[in-house]
Amino acid sequence: MTGVDIVGELLHADEPLIAAIPARQIKAGALPDGVVLPTLLVRMTSNVERQMLKRGATVRTIERISVTVRAASYRGQVAAMKLVVKACAGRTGRIAGADNVSVLTAGRGPDLRGPGNSFEQTQDFRVSFDAPA
Repeated sequence: MTGVDIVGELLHADEPLIAAIPARQIKAGALPDGVVLPTLLVRMTSNVERQMLKRGATVRTIERISVTVRAASYRGQVAAMKLVVKACAGRTGRIAGADNVSVLTAGRGPDLRGPGNSFEQTQDFRVSFDAPA
């Protein structure tokens, strides 16, 4: 399990978001050429594992996860970004098979022009969870 899995599950489980951006348009890693808009790309930006001196069953992991919105219009970008934040921010509990999950917002990137004159923006999340050691 990774922070990408956790955020991906939250996005896929959010009905208002899926109504606006079908699940097949939520990708991890990289977007293919000619992707249908709007779409979401979920990637890990950084990872910090707290090292335990004593061997245990789990290790606390903190990952910075970026969700990039790519849309055909600026209005679409803004609407999608609101849905992404609402779907993920402030979530806690057991998510995507991970225990003690906490998802917090961790900053938003600038408005950008993407491929094919698309509109892009990235929202970062701080995802912490207990992972098997």
